[in-house]
Amino acid sequence: MPYLFTSESVSEGHPDKVADQISDALLDNFLAFDPESKVACETLVTTGQVVLAGEVKSDTYLDVQNIAREVINKIGYTKGEYQFSGDSCGVISLIHEQSQDINQGVDRGSKEEQGAGDQGMMFGYATSETENYMPLALDISHKILHTLAEMRRENKEITYLRPDAKAQVTIEYSDANEPQRIDTIVVSTQHDAFDADDEKMLTKIKSDIISILIPRVKAQLPADTQKLFDDQIKYHINPTGKFVIGGPHGDTGLTGRKIIVDTYGGKGAHGGGAFSGKDPSKVDRSAAYAARHAAKNLVAAGVATEILVQVSYAIGVVEPTSIYVDTYGTSKVGLSDGDIAKKVAQLFDMRPFAIEERLKLRNPIYLETAAYGHMGKTPVTVTKVFESPYNGRIEREVELFTWEKLDKVAEIKSAFSL
Repeated sequence: MPYLFTSESVSEGHPDKVADQISDALLDNFLAFDPESKVACETLVTTGQVVLAGEVKSDTYLDVQNIAREVINKIGYTKGEYQFSGDSCGVISLIHEQSQDINQGVDRGSKEEQGAGDQGMMFGYATSETENYMPLALDISHKILHTLAEMRRENKEITYLRPDAKAQVTIEYSDANEPQRIDTIVVSTQHDAFDADDEKMLTKIKSDIISILIPRVKAQLPADTQKLFDDQIKYHINPTGKFVIGGPHGDTGLTGRKIIVDTYGGKGAHGGGAFSGKDPSKVDRSAAYAARHAAKNLVAAGVATEILVQVSYAIGVVEPTSIYVDTYGTSKVGLSDGDIAKKVAQLFDMRPFAIEERLKLRNPIYLETAAYGHMGKTPVTVTKVFESPYNGRIEREVELFTWEKLDKVAEIKSAFSL
């Protein structure tokens, strides 16, 4: 019997994503000037205020207030009527030094013997239902909001948009787990105050989202996905009504509260650890990236059409405590999931330092992950510039989204005789 599955995304102006981006901007600046920095930065944003907290061990010193303000302004919170602006908000820093009790379990005489920064389990997931091996409902949700932000910055076709927004997509699947059609699309977007009454305002917003935004999103998708859009889609556009008060003024934002948006939209699994603001010695982040890298390459190589990879750790211990694989019955290699997991352990070195080295994670590459998902983006090499009143100006060429590279496919095919 057909079934429905739903995923959501949130915009870069959502309060929790504002917090994530500030935390990752701080992390990037620490790593740019001191690649060995140990960082765990948390951010809280609310009406007119930003609170920075966490633990850092680094040889560099930063103007954390200015970094936070730059992020807020870049997102688009630049006007007094938003009750939250990069130029006028207060920024309080409560960042202190990392506990030596934690650090002694991570730093070792040999980098190769670096222990995991925490215990826990991390998951990576991949599916062949999209070109980027991501769940379709989440992929479309991300595209809706990324496109909405582009249109907000263009300020041409839709001129009343504010930074805060959410989207949700429900897809109907067949018994064979294949997408059949899009059942429902929900979009809630913050907007300027209208001169018109609420009913006329909502009618215009709904018309613009359906007739301007959605066709632009649809055009970005491959032909087989475009066919899932029909005239029977149920649209809920700003279903609660007026949405003028939003962003950190409407809701307090905290780092790490959108972990399902950051990963797979509810598909696969999640170990519970947030990513943003954490340097790669924290396996919550680095091992989740490594597990995604493994899952994506396994699906691309043809091992299965859907794969979940779990890896777990004990704090301060070098080797993972377990590696688990679930192919959801889609394996193409005639092996049990347990046997596939044994090969994964041979193909992918999941020791913390090995992950850092393989995926080049001691680089300032994290701000770009902090909105519209950490997974499913295109690997790219960019030059980033960092300026500090204490450290001067440096340029760094870095690779973004290294865990999305399909660089192990040939090796996997050889190992599985594909």
